[in-house]
Amino acid sequence: LLLRWRRRRGLWRKVREAQQRQERSLVKMDMVARSFREQHPSVNMVSILSLSLPELSKKLQDGSLPPEHVFYAYVGKALQIATETNCITEYLEESETQLRKGGPVKRGLLYGVPVSIKDSIDCQGYDSTLGFIKNLNKPAAEDSVVVQVLKRQGAIPFVKTNVPQSLISYDCKNLIFGQTCNPLLYTRTPGGSSGGEGALVGGGGSILGFGTDVGGSLRFPAAFCGICALKPTGNRLSKKGVISGVVGQKAVVAALGPMAKDVESLALCMRALLCEDMFSLDSTVPPLPFNEEVYSGTQPLRIGYYETDFFTMPSPAMRRAVRETKQLLEEAGHTMVPFELLNVDYMLYNFCVRGMFADGGISSLKKFKGELEKGSLGLFLWMAKLPNWLKTVLSWIAKPFVPRFSCIVRSMRANTVDEVWSLHNEIQEFCYQFTAQWKKLNLDAMICPMLGPALTIGYPKKLSVAVSYTMLYNVLDFPAGVVPVTLSTDQDEEELKGYQGYFRDWWDQTLAKAFRHGEGMPVAVQCVALPWQEELCLRLMKEVETL
Repeated sequence: LLLRWRRRRGLWRKVREAQQRQERSLVKMDMVARSFREQHPSVNMVSILSLSLPELSKKLQDGSLPPEHVFYAYVGKALQIATETNCITEYLEESETQLRKGGPVKRGLLYGVPVSIKDSIDCQGYDSTLGFIKNLNKPAAEDSVVVQVLKRQGAIPFVKTNVPQSLISYDCKNLIFGQTCNPLLYTRTPGGSSGGEGALVGGGGSILGFGTDVGGSLRFPAAFCGICALKPTGNRLSKKGVISGVVGQKAVVAALGPMAKDVESLALCMRALLCEDMFSLDSTVPPLPFNEEVYSGTQPLRIGYYETDFFTMPSPAMRRAVRETKQLLEEAGHTMVPFELLNVDYMLYNFCVRGMFADGGISSLKKFKGELEKGSLGLFLWMAKLPNWLKTVLSWIAKPFVPRFSCIVRSMRANTVDEVWSLHNEIQEFCYQFTAQWKKLNLDAMICPMLGPALTIGYPKKLSVAVSYTMLYNVLDFPAGVVPVTLSTDQDEEELKGYQGYFRDWWDQTLAKAFRHGEGMPVAVQCVALPWQEELCLRLMKEVETL
């Protein structure tokens, strides 16, 4: 008991030290921003912050705007948003050194642009905690490839942002740094796991942010905070030096991608990253530079669409977002083709849950061992501790009463190597079938629902089943982006009173409560393309945004 008490005291000390470090970061940001303002009172910070990334980049390139002015404008604004939402975990002090050095002689596409980085993306000399105490005081030995490429393109990474513990969540809370709030409404979650990025970019404290996505972790924060994000094909951008939530699993493909206020900013970012530096620093990334011709194409598209996946009933606002977008695209001359989704429930249980917990949850248990808090994975960790025979019995008993819970328990059984290989083969076949259906309809791209409006804080951990709209495209490994298209209305709120869901179980009832009182909050749609067609995905996103 004494040893346990000492150990816990040691862990709490590490937490306090990290919190003090976070506090010092914010104080430092306040100091440098204030000092700059006092020395340069004539600099119009508001006009700098109002520029879009392409406009800002142009002014930085032609020298009409000094990088210092931009940097300190964003440090000041980031501090304000961090104070309001608790989104920043650390200020990267050497960003000021990089600013003074002026970067490479040849000005890269992102010259002088301050960028924010998710906690799990390695920055030399800083922790990538994933919200785990055991990862504190273990600074990264070198920058991740994406951070190296950003620096070579002239960008200035200046802060790291908050995540939920383990990253396997679409809320944004951990014991070390606490809860991050949505900048548009503090009682709502900013989404996750790139929630700190969503809050900071959504609040205007960063013009370009970087996160990761293994089930919607870029798309949830973007949709909930009213901004744009692109989840590329898993290997389009390097993941070297990016820490994964579930290391080694291959069933559900993770991706690294950008978040920004508009689609043109995402395109500029992809243009900058898909360069020789990326391809030489990580030779596993296919050397595909940005295809300008596809992105700037003007010919009408054949676009698939669906309003529901028949697993998670869309909120009235989600359904309306797809309908209105479909109508606008049709009026603009595009051909809209209904797409029928099949077996989403099977995909979610057998590919997602079973794929990510194919070891029965043993690796997750190891990660959480010795932590002071179990976060949002409490139920999964409890199930992980059960032997296979008990999971089978529990699944059988639960089936008549709570069929979805029964399926999840069954999917969490530990698999043999043979079963894992068989699962990977099944996923491959599923991808082939989905692509065949796509090709049969001769589609260029697709629009579909994105969960929204933002859920009330605390609800995502009770609603892991609601990831069905996003996770599908991690299993398929298709590029998928989100674009905000509307705001939730009083009429949506009224219609929500009749929301029952497809299963009418506890999860459906809870989701209806989580959606409530979201009037005025943004609602997005997803835009999807085939693997390696990020430019086409962005083209559709741009079209949706414009319309």
